[in-house]
Amino acid sequence: MEDREILNLVGARIKVLRKEKGLSQEALGEKGGFHFTYIGQVERGEKNVSLINLGKIAEALEVNVSQLFAYVSDEIEFTETDIMIQEIVDMLRETSPNKIRLSRNIIRELLSESNGD
Repeated sequence: MEDREILNLVGARIKVLRKEKGLSQEALGEKGGFHFTYIGQVERGEKNVSLINLGKIAEALEVNVSQLFAYVSDEIEFTETDIMIQEIVDMLRETSPNKIRLSRNIIRELLSESNGD
């Protein structure tokens, strides 16, 4: 993979996440402590963004840094199962640790029951 391709993929992913959150480049920049032109340059793959700045961008987007590397690609096709799993993960990210533990226990119980089928 070429350097420019990596920058383009990460930038495209940041743009998708920003739009999903309903944020403008300016709003994301304000939340992360960046000028909106910097956000635009990152999204277009024009800036070799540091890991520290990726961390700030992820925090501003309220996502885990690893989500910035779930590249957007036309070649990737998501199954209905993939989409449902992502929806569950998104819901869990927005809830309390207690509800996450409860959800984990429920899922464990459901899966252990289905293994007996």
